[in-house]
Amino acid sequence: MTEILAAACIAILVVMAIALARAFKAPTVYDRILGVNMFGTKTVLFIAASGYLMGRPDFLDIAIVYALINFIGMVAVLRFFEYTSPIE
Repeated sequence: MTEILAAACIAILVVMAIALARAFKAPTVYDRILGVNMFGTKTVLFIAASGYLMGRPDFLDIAIVYALINFIGMVAVLRFFEYTSPIE
């Protein structure tokens, strides 16, 4: 079981690298925000899976707090871009 979970953690790291590439090379700001949000979501998943793999259930609490911070941050960034208009 631990080999499967370790392989899943490696796969999550690969997906996190793809999300970072999307965040850096995206054509629009909303695509960049989507990439950063995807990276944050995969980080939460990685923290939870690695905590289970190491036998540390307190990592799940850290993952939940990180998920809440990620959600609040994304809402704040999207509201900022919604209510500010570009200077013409």
